[in-house]
Amino acid sequence: MRVPRRLVLFAAAGLMFGQASFAVADTWPSKPLRLLVPFPPGGAADTVGRIYAEKLSEALKQPVVVENKPGAGTAIAAEAAAKAAPDGYTLSLAPAGQLTILPHLNPAIPYDPVKDFAPVSLLASVPYVVGASAETPVATLQELIAKVKAEPGKLTYSSCGNGTLCHLSGELFKSLTGTDLLHVPFKGSAPAVQALLGGQVDLAFDTLTVLAPQVKAGKVKGLAITSAARSPLLPDVPTAREAGVPDFVVASWFGLVVPAATPKDIVDRLSREIADIAALPAVRERLAAQGLDAIASTQAEFARVIGEDYERWGKVVQASGAKLD
Repeated sequence: MRVPRRLVLFAAAGLMFGQASFAVADTWPSKPLRLLVPFPPGGAADTVGRIYAEKLSEALKQPVVVENKPGAGTAIAAEAAAKAAPDGYTLSLAPAGQLTILPHLNPAIPYDPVKDFAPVSLLASVPYVVGASAETPVATLQELIAKVKAEPGKLTYSSCGNGTLCHLSGELFKSLTGTDLLHVPFKGSAPAVQALLGGQVDLAFDTLTVLAPQVKAGKVKGLAITSAARSPLLPDVPTAREAGVPDFVVASWFGLVVPAATPKDIVDRLSREIADIAALPAVRERLAAQGLDAIASTQAEFARVIGEDYERWGKVVQASGAKLD
């Protein structure tokens, strides 16, 4: 199969733009680093960022300070990272939507997902859960589909932001089931779930990390999980395949990127440190407790994932007609 030129550029960009040929002085790092997280505290991205920041601080012997910069579907944080000095002191936690979905929804975003970043490593992945508020009169995914078809455009779903995987998960669900839901975006998972708990919206498409505690507490009805198998955190919640929507498979990944011209020595060092951190049993256990899987990768592997998902979600955007609200 012929590989689209755009994907070739994704893979190449990650290996070219972030890796200057000059050597880095032995003094790096000599001051604190910052890790930009494009969501407020309380979601899966923030959880991943803080776990890795803590361990990177230990490995690099310098503080790695998490800086939450939510808004604009993660574009605010991405722009800040793209414009930061490529000196190894600004790291950016990139969720899948930032590099593979938002560019399709908003061609005018103030960053180029190919040219502005050098991929360092994948960090973690997590499946999604379809959650219904206590007031929504459905108990299964099939009941939800039937109700939405009977009342198209009436039920609402919250997401953690325009252009995020929360948003596109809802659009993919609509496309696969031939249903019509009204999208209500928020600046992060915490306010999106608060709206669900308060009954301001009927549904939420969000990560297992965010919705598992609410489902376990009986505050939200878990209708389905988008993984291939049920989660130990929610053993009573069926997979989407079991619930009758076999193609509704979604896993969100989080990766680490740096400004494109960051020297190769630094990118290589960060990649090695992330691999070591992801292999730590304590880190894997902390992530697993939140429904997350540690998935460190090489720089080339991460670039390939970005390219493949860029193509996949581009097709979803086109098929669904999704737009920024």
